[in-house]
Amino acid sequence: MRSEEEYRRAVQLIDAGINDCEIGRRLGIPRGTIRDWRVGVASGSGGRTKFSSRKQIVTCFRCTRGWVDEEAYAYLLGAYLGDGCLTPLPRDVYRLRVFCDLRYPEIIDEISSCIVLVRGTERVGYVAGKGCVEVYSFWKHWLCLFPQHGPGRKHHRRIELAPWQRQIVVAHPKDLVRGLIHSDGNRHVNVITRKVSAGPKRYRYPRYQFSNASTDIRTIFTDALDLLGVHWTRNTARDISVARQQDVAFLDTFIGPKH
Repeated sequence: MRSEEEYRRAVQLIDAGINDCEIGRRLGIPRGTIRDWRVGVASGSGGRTKFSSRKQIVTCFRCTRGWVDEEAYAYLLGAYLGDGCLTPLPRDVYRLRVFCDLRYPEIIDEISSCIVLVRGTERVGYVAGKGCVEVYSFWKHWLCLFPQHGPGRKHHRRIELAPWQRQIVVAHPKDLVRGLIHSDGNRHVNVITRKVSAGPKRYRYPRYQFSNASTDIRTIFTDALDLLGVHWTRNTARDISVARQQDVAFLDTFIGPKH
């Protein structure tokens, strides 16, 4: 967590018209953090960006509310574990960031909708990049909902579901699997060539594949497949495949090709 003094110094440089890269070099702070501070949670007078001191109106279901749209949360959990992260900001605010491929606008819309359902308010932003878009939302309680947050990349640290998260996953494994496939997976047609008496013959069949560098996240994925009774195989150290015809047909009923 960055200090208030670092934030104030960064704001002074922002006000002076210094770009994010130069501010980051001067203060030793990542450019992404400077960008988040520039955007902020709310804009102050004179174009100056500052973080809102207003109290949060929407409360966290983990802290006070006691309920959540579990299907939306299970899907968002999958998207977070695959392509999401939390960025800590001043005043204990966190920025949930989920990176999506621009080729799949329906997935972008679904992630946005799930953020609204879980967050309880329509505060969703977008930052376009090269071939991708960052879907983001500011909230003090994102850390409550995603306790897997920590320093470093996910595959360099332990990722475990909390008991209350496991209860939601057991109740809604389809939504978790859907979120994981939409982030770090795909449905494609696999082509293999086999030698037969008449010569080489090519076979084509659809399959689902999930790829993630984290052993723990792959285990979360395969545990959810086990709950659904779906047979899976490990193709490589990072890749999980679902290829049996009946299993692919079952996943097609709630996932299907990306759009």
